[in-house]
Amino acid sequence: MTRCARYIIGLIGMILIASCSLFENSEPKNPNTPGEQTGEDSGDLSTHRNADYLYDLTAVPEITLTVTEENWNTYLRNFDENKDNGLYVPAAFSFTKDGVTYTRDSVGLRPRGNTSRRRPEGEYGEPHQRNGAKWHHAHFGVKFTEYTTGERFFGSDRIVLKFFNSDPSYCREVFCYDLFRRFGVWSAPRASYCRLYIRVEEDDQPAYFGVYAMIEGVRKGWMDERKKNGQLPDNDGHIWKAAYNENGQADLSDFNYTGKSKMGVADETHTYSYALKTKKTELSQAQQELYDFMEQMRPLPSGSDALKNYLEAHMDVDLFLRALAVNVAVGMWDDYWVNANNYYFYFDLNHRFYFIPYDYDNTLGTSVSINGLQNAGTQDPLHWGSREGDRLLMRKVLSITAYEAKYKEYLKQIVTSPDLMKPETAMTRVKEMQDLVRDYVANDTGAEMEIADLPAAWSQTQYRLLTGDAGGGDNSNFFRTKAASVYW
Repeated sequence: MTRCARYIIGLIGMILIASCSLFENSEPKNPNTPGEQTGEDSGDLSTHRNADYLYDLTAVPEITLTVTEENWNTYLRNFDENKDNGLYVPAAFSFTKDGVTYTRDSVGLRPRGNTSRRRPEGEYGEPHQRNGAKWHHAHFGVKFTEYTTGERFFGSDRIVLKFFNSDPSYCREVFCYDLFRRFGVWSAPRASYCRLYIRVEEDDQPAYFGVYAMIEGVRKGWMDERKKNGQLPDNDGHIWKAAYNENGQADLSDFNYTGKSKMGVADETHTYSYALKTKKTELSQAQQELYDFMEQMRPLPSGSDALKNYLEAHMDVDLFLRALAVNVAVGMWDDYWVNANNYYFYFDLNHRFYFIPYDYDNTLGTSVSINGLQNAGTQDPLHWGSREGDRLLMRKVLSITAYEAKYKEYLKQIVTSPDLMKPETAMTRVKEMQDLVRDYVANDTGAEMEIADLPAAWSQTQYRLLTGDAGGGDNSNFFRTKAASVYW
């Protein structure tokens, strides 16, 4: 072989080695789909690489969060300094289903919740008590990409783990999110059950926190999943979280008066009625986009063709009407229409608005009198909240005759369809959910240990989900009462 030939062969080899190294280094430390697995696989792993495997309402998988004592004490101190903090501490995460365990060795763990935000161990100021902790149910947020880049878990970049606060039926929020999906409200987060363990590394045994709801986080993973399914045209727009807080109601109506002061990027010291959750460096552009959407709508005459044309061009109206119908069917009063609270929304790259329902624990007969709503079972569905007041989106959308008719059609369909919320089949579905988790609810916190056919203890009307007739008073059946309220 000539010197030239040997040189060429050597050069080709160097190029191939470099190419392999380039591809190897471009891989994330963990793959985008679940990484390490142990145990017998029940089938082709490729069938598990989607959200359907994670959010599965026929299973109650185990989730274990493992935290060092040092990091757990940091979590507790952060809570004591500011219970509303959103600070993460590192944890290991494992997910076991069908005898197979998938792990992540570095996820972010943080507190979640609003009025139900709790310290998960002990009393204020107390550090972890090794092997003798007093545990408390609490909501948790898990972010798979807090310390790594792009490493989703079955498509989710984050999940929310919620205990069944004030819900002895152990089903309300999971039932509602399932109903959204059944009725084509694709923007709603996915939800299912899990059994939650928290293990402080230095303890002899993990603590069993019982049955939790596992809810999809509304961020980048939410966008990517909807774009992949053809429901969104893109996955690079602006997501906002809307909430009623110290800055006031999230009514989408007051921008002429408060301008952009209620819109911002939340941190440890600042909250906003409209908190930007994606592309936070583009706050100014995102503020203008939201401001323009509402303020261009405001002067258009209610019921007019001009308004209808604007709405068709600038929002997914059918998605909103479907979400609205489910919202009223399940009796959600802590919502946009009644309480100007608890929702997200997304603007795609063409500035089109998509409504995202969120936080559905105060539902299915958990009833209060607030902002004109008297009873979540018997309230007139056409006047769930005000149609004349400061809910601009409600006032404008329902002023269009065709949209109100479609809303009425959707609501009637929900309460009469056996696949949706026809009373008899809805009760059967509730019982199936309860039977699925019943054996797992006893837990190391000593709280929420039984399943009962009751709403929250503070509810003004004690609706039942499995017994009772249509009525509106104590011991009435919520599903039957709601179906009777749809009078057209």
